[in-house]
Amino acid sequence: MKNRYFFIPVIILLMSAAATFTAPAQVFDELRENMVRTQIKARGIDHAPTVEAMRNVERHLFVPTARRNRAYEDGPLPIGHGQTISQPFIVAYMTQLVNPGPGDKVLEIGTGSGYQAAVLAEIVDQVFTIEIVSELGESAARLLKELNYDNVEVKIADGYYGWEEHGPFDAIVVTAAAEYIPPPLVDQLKDGGKMVIPVGSPFMVQNLMLIEKNGDEITTRSIMPVTFVPFTRKE
Repeated sequence: MKNRYFFIPVIILLMSAAATFTAPAQVFDELRENMVRTQIKARGIDHAPTVEAMRNVERHLFVPTARRNRAYEDGPLPIGHGQTISQPFIVAYMTQLVNPGPGDKVLEIGTGSGYQAAVLAEIVDQVFTIEIVSELGESAARLLKELNYDNVEVKIADGYYGWEEHGPFDAIVVTAAAEYIPPPLVDQLKDGGKMVIPVGSPFMVQNLMLIEKNGDEITTRSIMPVTFVPFTRKE
C-alpha cells in the first residue's frame, strides 16, 4: 500500500511538468519549417512572399504560453475571450488570395493575437488592424511592438466601419464570419483592391468570399467552405 500511494504524486508532478514544458527555440524553428513544408507549400501556397512570411513569423509567440507546444499543429487554437488563432494554412491562403506586395497598405479586421497582422507586415508597407476585444487588442499591440513590427497600427473598435481615415486600402483581410459583407469595407477598397472575408451564419459552415473592386464594378466569388468565430459588433 505504501508503494502504491508513493507513486501517485510523482505521476501527477510529471504530468504537470509535461503540460507546462516549453520547447527550446531551435525546436520551434524546426516545427515552423515543417509547418511550411507540409501544411503550406504542400497544399499549393506558392505566393513567395506569403511562404516566406509564414517561415519568418514565430507563431508560437502569438498563442497562450500553455499552448505554445501546439503552435505549429494543423488547426486553430483558442486564445481567450472566445476567439481563436486561425489554422496556419488558412492564414497563408487568405494572405495569398489578396496578393499583397511591397508598398501596399492593408486593413485587417479581427486582430486577435496579432499573428495575421504580423504575417502581412512581413510583406507590405503598412498594416492597420482593428480588434473589438480590448484585452486582445492591447495584448497584440504590445507583442507586435516588442517584435519590432513598427509598420502595424492597432485600433480597439468595431471593425464593421473599417478605418476610413487611413483608406483606401490595397487589400482587406477579415478574420471573423460576417452574415453579410459590410458596405463600409467595400467603400474603403482601392480601385483594383481585394478583400477576403468569411460570410455566413455564426457557429455554422461559412463561405470564404473574395471581393474585387474595379472602378464601379464589384465582383464576389465564393472560394471554399470555412468555419470562423462570429464577427463581433458593439451593441
